[in-house]
Formats: sequence, structure tokens, C-alpha cells
Amino acid sequence: MEDFAKKYNMTDAELFTQIDKDELESEKITAPRYSYWKSVFRVFFRKKINIIVLTILAVVVLFAYIYPSVIGYDDQVDPYLYVNETGVQHLTPTAAFARHGASLKWIFGSGRTGASTFNAIWNGSRISISLALICAAINMTIGIMLGAVWGFSRRMDMIMNEVYNILGNIPSTLFISVMVMVFSPSFWTLVFAMTVMGWLGIAYYIRTRVIIIRDHEYNLASRCLGTSIFKIATKNILPFMTSVIVLEIAAAIPGYISSEVFLSYIGLGMSEVSLGRLIYEAQQAMVTPGWGWEFWTPVAVASVITVVLYVTGQNLGDASDPRTHM
Repeated sequence: MEDFAKKYNMTDAELFTQIDKDELESEKITAPRYSYWKSVFRVFFRKKINIIVLTILAVVVLFAYIYPSVIGYDDQVDPYLYVNETGVQHLTPTAAFARHGASLKWIFGSGRTGASTFNAIWNGSRISISLALICAAINMTIGIMLGAVWGFSRRMDMIMNEVYNILGNIPSTLFISVMVMVFSPSFWTLVFAMTVMGWLGIAYYIRTRVIIIRDHEYNLASRCLGTSIFKIATKNILPFMTSVIVLEIAAAIPGYISSEVFLSYIGLGMSEVSLGRLIYEAQQAMVTPGWGWEFWTPVAVASVITVVLYVTGQNLGDASDPRTHM
């Protein structure tokens, strides 16, 4: 060190500077900032397929919710708008263009009343998607919160297991059918029928996941400190299960759309013109030459919507797993 000082003609005071010691600063760990959701979306958008799927989903939302407010569904507000006109029923796209002129609303032709099949499909999509979102929101909220407490509280576990063994064995289709027949077959009747017991299976699934992690050391420490079961469930357990919950939501939303389409197809759906109701009313068109567009277009759109929602949710659930953020 003396050679270094002589070489540059500097004193020890010039070579070394005394700094103040800050005990609080010395305890801080230098590490890159980490944002969980930022990492989730970085992993999610890393796959090009997710960008494609989200684009398709954006188009679906655009036509189901925004397109009506811009263009208007005049023939859906009054489905018999064209019924008194001759030669406008069951038109193929080419025939509809020749009759009404080139327009986006006639790209799928016309149905049995002469109304636009394109407008009917997106009007039905809006109703079906809204039904699925409302049912998923209700069932997931009740199921997740109750399932977390159910799995953590052994006393509640004994009670809820008996409830599940009784109610869980009732066929859901049979129960929904009875509800629809007892009450009027409307949108909110179907929401009630799908949610009155729909949360039970979700709660049981969350309960089994909670049992696996409820005896971890940090949960035992929280109990020793007197933390309530509800707070442990919502603060310690549910955040740990984010990826599991996202995957459950991913399966639930398209599942409700599929259930609505199936119930309407067998004649137990709502009175509103949903995707399922369109498919139900177009059954005869499936086997009638030249009328196939009326049946297969709502089937195709319903399939695309359910697949897109499922793939988006599944990939988002995978991206929500912190182990994929490395």
C-alpha cells in the first residue's frame, strides 16, 4: 500500500475515506425487484399462441358486447321484423347478399323468420357469455372462500362432508331441469339453478387442496399466535393457491357455456335467444339442404368461444405458477 501511495504521491487520508455506518441500511438485502403479476404476464405472453388466442377472444367480446351498441340488433329486438316479407327466410349468405345487399349482418345468411343469423349469433353469444361469467363469479366466490375454511377447520370438515355426501350425489342436470320447470325458463332462473349448488363441487376441490398445505409451519405459527381460521385461510392459504384457482376458473367459465348450450338443445334452456336456443331452434335446418348455415354457424361460434376461453384460462393458470417464473 505504501508503494501505491508513493507511486501516485498520495497520503493515507487521500487513499481511504471513513464512512458512517448505518445499521438499518446494512440489514437490507440487495435484490432485483419482483412483481408477481408482472412475472405472470411476462410468462403468459412469451407464448405466441396466447397472443393469437387473446386476439380471437377480443374479437368475440367486440362482436358480443360492442357491436350491438354501434350497429344495433333491430331484428333481435323485433325477431319478426322480416316475417311478412316473402323470400327472405332461410337464405344462404350468397342469396342474402343478393336480396339485401352486401352487408356484414348477412354474412351468415338468414334464419326461419328472415332475421340475420349473424346478429342472432352474437346476440346469443352475449347472453351465453354473460350467464357463464355471472355463474362463475358466484360459484367461485362462495366455493373458494367456503372451501378454504372447510379444509382448515376440522369441525366444519365433519359437517360439510355430510352435506357434500347428500347434495353432491344429486345429478346436476336433473336438478337444473326441475328448477327450470318449477320456475319460468328465464336467464335468472338458469343462473339460480346453476349456482344454488354449483359452488359445492368447487368448495370440495379447494378443501382437498387446502388439507395438503394447512399444516405447514407458517400456518401452525399463525394458529399459535391466535390468528383466526378465516384470516389464515384468506391470507396464508388462498394466495398460495393462485394458480390452482385460476385453473379452476378456466374450466368453469366454458363449462357453464357448454351446459347452457346442452340444456337449451334438449329443450330445458332459457327463453332468451342464447347460443343454445339458436342451436335448438335450428335442428331441422341441420338436415335440410341449403339451410345448414343456420345450424352449423352457432355451433362453430359456441365451440370457438369455449375453446378460446379454456385455452386462455389454462395458459394463464400455468403462468400463475411461480415455478414458471424462473
